Amino acid sequence: MKSGIHPDYHPVVFQDANTGDRFLTRSTVTSDRTIEWEDGNTYPLVTVEISSASHPFWTGTQRIMDSAGQVEKFRRRYGSTSAGRRR
Repeated sequence: MKSGIHPDYHPVVFQDANTGDRFLTRSTVTSDRTIEWEDGNTYPLVTVEISSASHPFWTGTQRIMDSAGQVEKFRRRYGSTSAGRRR
């Protein structure tokens, strides 16, 4: 890699705002906030709104859409029209 053209890639702690879970990884993001990690070192802290700890897909709380039920609900509300009918 050429020196001087790449951003600083360093350890950063990300914290989920919803669950409070934290994980240490490497990133180019910077932050003014810091946190002391389990190893005794201080790292920049970045708060994120959603991580795998709170995302519905990863936690198993994802709602399954009933597409057939939605079609029936639409037909009940607006009525069913024949496809061949034209004005």
